[in-house]
Amino acid sequence: MYRIGELAKMAEVTPDTIRYYEKQQMMEHEVRTEGGFRLYTESDLQRLKFIRHARQLGFQSGVDPRVAVDPHRS
Repeated sequence: MYRIGELAKMAEVTPDTIRYYEKQQMMEHEVRTEGGFRLYTESDLQRLKFIRHARQLGFQSGVDPRVAVDPHRS
């Protein structure tokens, strides 16, 4: 499990970017420590890298790149 700063460093984004993606519902987090810190999995890291790559390809913020990958997703 990774804390937000560790995840951000590995994905080459800022913690604020991760929080933004969560607010836009492009990422989810369900696990927190007793102290309230977010914890992320390897799957979350891969998801974040996917979003980052999609953005580099031209997807705009507010547009969920999952839609392009899965056209059946509503």
